[in-house]
Amino acid sequence: MEKETLVEESTTSDFTKIYIAIIVVLVTLVLFLIYRSRTVSRRSVLLTGLCNSGKTVLFARLVHGQLVKTFTSMKENAGEYIINGSSLKIIDIPGHERVRDKFFDQYKPEAKAIVYVVDSTLIQDEIRDIAEYLYNILSCPDIANNKINVLILCNKQDIPASKNCSTVKTMLERELTTLQITKSSQLEFVDPKIKKSSLLVDGDNFQFSLMSSIKVDFVDCNATTTEDGSPNLEGLEKWLSKIV
Repeated sequence: MEKETLVEESTTSDFTKIYIAIIVVLVTLVLFLIYRSRTVSRRSVLLTGLCNSGKTVLFARLVHGQLVKTFTSMKENAGEYIINGSSLKIIDIPGHERVRDKFFDQYKPEAKAIVYVVDSTLIQDEIRDIAEYLYNILSCPDIANNKINVLILCNKQDIPASKNCSTVKTMLERELTTLQITKSSQLEFVDPKIKKSSLLVDGDNFQFSLMSSIKVDFVDCNATTTEDGSPNLEGLEKWLSKIV
């Protein structure tokens, strides 16, 4: 009788181990599928920036292969861009300050990369607004945690007054240094414990190369026409081919 009881307990223990193993496998499979679905769903490239920076012209060039007349839009544009046999979803986020945050928040969960378009002819006049919006993007936890690729696209290089990407980078680093100090001081005044989390980089001087979780690249671009009548999207297309 005692032997039968031991056998029953042993059998029950074996079944329990099997059930636990099955549950562990199922939970692991579910978590893997969730992770995979999120990874696969991140195939969108968000075109964002201030109004009139050339985002919609750029969108039309990439998606439709043609130059179009544009105007300030209050809604997004979306289309497919084929490169290296793969497809990316290009989303043109409106630049108007009243709606851009709303659309950016809507589409950032599916973002594989962000192209921040800058009008390099107006960089000196708009540097504060350009840097402020860029700061908000780079300090967004979703962007940092998912290590989203970011490209600063210095557009309108066909215009003599434009600044090249090296100059734009230097100007943005200088302005972002000021912004980082200002915003850190504001947050420290509210709660000293959150000062550290407000920093884009450690140290007094901001540099893109010092960012630990986000890689930021710079490329010159001309979405309209060059001397031979064609746009100059070579740098952008090369960058997009790397993130597919």
